[in-house]
Amino acid sequence: MARSKRAGRLRETIAQLCAEHAAVVRLTEGPGDAEAQAERAVAQGFRTVVAAGGDGTVNEVVNGLAGSSVTLGLLPLGTMNVFAAELGVPGNEPRKCWDIIEAGHVRRIDLARANDHYFVQLAGIGFDAQAVEGVDQGFKNNFGPLSYVISAARVAARRPPRLIVETEHAPAREGCFVLVGNGRFYGGKFEVFKNATLDDGKLDVIICKNVGHLDLIRYVQNVLFGTHLELPDVEHFQARKLVVRPAEENERVPFEADGELVGHAPVTFRVTPGRLRVLTPRPKVAGARPVRLSGRAALAAAAAADAARRPTGGGDPLLAVF
Repeated sequence: MARSKRAGRLRETIAQLCAEHAAVVRLTEGPGDAEAQAERAVAQGFRTVVAAGGDGTVNEVVNGLAGSSVTLGLLPLGTMNVFAAELGVPGNEPRKCWDIIEAGHVRRIDLARANDHYFVQLAGIGFDAQAVEGVDQGFKNNFGPLSYVISAARVAARRPPRLIVETEHAPAREGCFVLVGNGRFYGGKFEVFKNATLDDGKLDVIICKNVGHLDLIRYVQNVLFGTHLELPDVEHFQARKLVVRPAEENERVPFEADGELVGHAPVTFRVTPGRLRVLTPRPKVAGARPVRLSGRAALAAAAAADAARRPTGGGDPLLAVF
């Protein structure tokens, strides 16, 4: 109940912000609707589409925008907001996020793809996708991340699948749980892909060889200390393309992208450098000091800042989807 009241207040704030800034609002009614709304926004000539929701909503909107030059804005309101955290966009603070959108600073990031489905942060094959598959939606709505922990404990008690990972110019690798990252974070602000960046043109891949209860505890402990990539049963590498398939041809192994269940292996991963435009906070310059302006210089700077904040393209340039 508390979560639903909070969600209601956030929606009211967003509706108010959209009204204040003359943004067009589209409400989603079910799975896949955010993607369809984003596709329509591209066709209708919108220059910016704002995804208001969690990582699942962002993923749908990105799939609707893929292949276009439309810019993505973020109003993170979900359980994890991993992609927003990666970019430094504050979660569940819509007014601060709207200031970032208004400032108009665009960052180009790589766009990853799993078969025909795009993703921005991460994908998983095997264990974590099985955990996502086993989450009860009603339980998730009321208890958030705890629902994934309970589902993961159930999955860890099963026999794990054997997965084959194939890349160009390298022998096939084997494991039972594979993570593919575009950014650093996984499951919150856990730096699973420690050296990954969203604009290096590469995917970071982690293969875990074991996923029993004790193995998972050991992995989590090492993630917290930043030593998980040194474990003998964890393999890490980078690739621009890879294929993950079950060792047993008829085995049903799910995969997820940005926390949403997408399909079943085999799955081919690719990345397109700099393909997605995202509104992000301006990078801070180390050692920079504020400069005081006066007279005409101050007026000119204010006018330039105002122009930078104004969306371009004329007539209804901004669409909010939530």
